Amino acid sequence: MPVRLRDDLAALPTYVAGRTVPGAVKLASNEMALPPLPAVLSAIHRAVEAGNRYPDIAVTTLTARLAEHHGVDPARIAVGTGSVALCGQLVQAVCAPGDEVVFAWRSFEAYPIVALAGHARAVRVPLDAGHVHDLDAMADAITDRTRLVFVCNPNNPTGTAVDETALRAFLDRVPDDVLVVLDEAYREFVSDPAVPDGLALAEEYDNICVLRTFSKAHRLAGLRVGYAVGPAELAAALRGVAVPFGVSTPAQAGALAALDHLDELLADCAGAVSEVARMTAELRSMGYEVPPSQTNFVWLPLGERAVEFSEHALENKVVVRAFAGDGVRVSAGTPEEVDLFLSAAGSFSL
Repeated sequence: MPVRLRDDLAALPTYVAGRTVPGAVKLASNEMALPPLPAVLSAIHRAVEAGNRYPDIAVTTLTARLAEHHGVDPARIAVGTGSVALCGQLVQAVCAPGDEVVFAWRSFEAYPIVALAGHARAVRVPLDAGHVHDLDAMADAITDRTRLVFVCNPNNPTGTAVDETALRAFLDRVPDDVLVVLDEAYREFVSDPAVPDGLALAEEYDNICVLRTFSKAHRLAGLRVGYAVGPAELAAALRGVAVPFGVSTPAQAGALAALDHLDELLADCAGAVSEVARMTAELRSMGYEVPPSQTNFVWLPLGERAVEFSEHALENKVVVRAFAGDGVRVSAGTPEEVDLFLSAAGSFSL
């Protein structure tokens, strides 16, 4: 007798990762072009020596360090295997079958996956004409079945961000019993002072959870470690639904070492921001529409030509991330990698 699977799994979207093509430059996954810092690598290598032992299940030292770094109670922090895993844990902790999860679209492609996997209903709200979250429409989409709203700020894959005035107006419209998750995976790349720090807002609103990650600015994407900051009872629930021992000992050690060298890492982030500014200016001069980015990538809203552009880039030895029917996301690489991409973009017929 065949194994019986959930009937709704056929509708579950598939997460599509950026391709890696031998011999081509990969600008498809929002990775930092630089490897982990030498001191971080040393910490990871030392931690691997204890690979025969289980990791600290409570992630005690890293949690305490993050609490000190952000000036919050350790009880408000839950560490997970990247912020994407925490997205899934949030749905498990907050939603019952049939409850609703609201998010912008297009936004982080994991949102509909974690919503449906958690037996919730995914409610997509289109971005506005500027490829920014339409917060008024998102507030209008909230019903008595809504339990969670994801706000990716800055947004992946468009790079756009909502400002503090708009976000506060939205938060004031959200019912107190609806959780607002501010997904801030790209916070370290933000240069616009009008874009708020979610952790500051979390001190004022009791229904906010902020997600951060070590995958981007800290250059530890392959180790899978991120964290949530929210009300203590929510953090406890997130720890309760987590896979035991999920955050490995090398991941914990690498994250701690990265915090020790944060100034150097942030200086390298500034380099990525500079490359994004160069990409934006040169692409616009070629005739491309490029929304203002507060991340380490740019968005080209090419619509039905997105896949065609990505294949053209690949022919020129550059891998970018196409979202069929919507656009193309291109990460900032080294200056030489960016030069190669801009050359490819310049030879594409708009």
